[in-house]
Amino acid sequence: MARFEIADAQCASFASVPTASDTFFELGMMYSIGRSVPVDFVTAHKWFNLAGLRGNTEAVRLRREIADQMSAVEIAQAQRAARAWLKAS
Repeated sequence: MARFEIADAQCASFASVPTASDTFFELGMMYSIGRSVPVDFVTAHKWFNLAGLRGNTEAVRLRREIADQMSAVEIAQAQRAARAWLKAS
């Protein structure tokens, strides 16, 4: 039977496979600038929030930047959407 250490699995690299934070960041970019989708700051904020939770500092900066253009209600919607996504995953 093969044996491996948990620490080894956590450090494993999958070469060109993007990390979750990279994928979430790209989704945030798509919605924040309207790349192949309509501009939607609520959805962009959600994806930047999730990317930031996974360590993407650029996503944190951009989330703050678009939050300046959003109402408090929209920010709350984005935060609820991020929490709902986390619960569902």
